[in-house]
Amino acid sequence: MTEQEIFDRVVRVVCEKITRKDGPLTPEMVRAESDFIKDLGADSLRVLELVMGIEDEFELDEIPESDVEGIRTVSDVVTYLSRKLK
Repeated sequence: MTEQEIFDRVVRVVCEKITRKDGPLTPEMVRAESDFIKDLGADSLRVLELVMGIEDEFELDEIPESDVEGIRTVSDVVTYLSRKLK
């Protein structure tokens, strides 16, 4: 799977799991450098739901909490998944 394919799937999960007060996220709003909390408006509960959604989408066992702590942006997720899915 290419990084672009991973990115596209991650964006889809992000749009499903993160809801904002001003309306739903669209794929056009999500960039590689988007920070889940600062840029996309997620709170800690939404980040947890996002992690679970990514685990489901990519059929992963539980992502360790120590790994989750280092994931802040969409690009971080893509990099992490690129390594995990090899």
